[in-house]
Amino acid sequence: MSFKEQIQKENIPQHIAMVMDGNGRWAKLQGFDRLFGHNNGIGTVRQITEAAVEIGLKYLTLYTFSTENWNRPEREIAGIMKLLVENIEKETPTFIKNNVRLQVIGDIERMPKDVAEKLKNCIANTSAHTGLTLILALSYSSKWEIVKAVKNIFNDVKSGKISEEITEQTISDYLETKDFPNPDMLIRTGGEVRISNFLLWQAAYSELFFTDIYWPDFTKENFYEMIVEYQKRERRFGKTSEQLK
Repeated sequence: MSFKEQIQKENIPQHIAMVMDGNGRWAKLQGFDRLFGHNNGIGTVRQITEAAVEIGLKYLTLYTFSTENWNRPEREIAGIMKLLVENIEKETPTFIKNNVRLQVIGDIERMPKDVAEKLKNCIANTSAHTGLTLILALSYSSKWEIVKAVKNIFNDVKSGKISEEITEQTISDYLETKDFPNPDMLIRTGGEVRISNFLLWQAAYSELFFTDIYWPDFTKENFYEMIVEYQKRERRFGKTSEQLK
């Protein structure tokens, strides 16, 4: 029996977040430059998005480009931006066909103008869709997001827009992800066991999954396997097993 067939339909996570790691190392192992890996990683994005649609997942967030990634070599950054432009335009008809809604979190002002325009067009063209919400974390990092939220809260308290009583919900309401539920699962490919400044606030109670598989080799069945494992875990949120029963 395949892992897809083992998934309990009544216990599918609502939101899965993924750190798509290993493109560069995958390419080097095969004697190519890092951009070759990024190019092949696009195919995995397509496959995992399809897998999410097939099982009825509501939210999928992909860590696509971090604020720290701006420090990479200019040639690699330019290549990644070119891939983004080409593939956002190419995938828009598929999103429309599959009822996928595109959203973006991150410092989009730093993105090249052509990338930002393609993103805005795709977001507008898919805004009414009610199936999977695909969230791209672009020019994103949690520390950037939290600093931005604190500044905005400070300004709104100062102007009298909100009271001085700051709660957890207040902070959540000022984050980039305010319109989305927190991730139930956080998956990282590529062998590293850390979450690298990704959804630090939101992932407080996420189930964490790490795999040595590089992103270009990650398959639908690998994805389904992790969901099956997720369904075996007991999510207590600070309570005891007895309380849950």
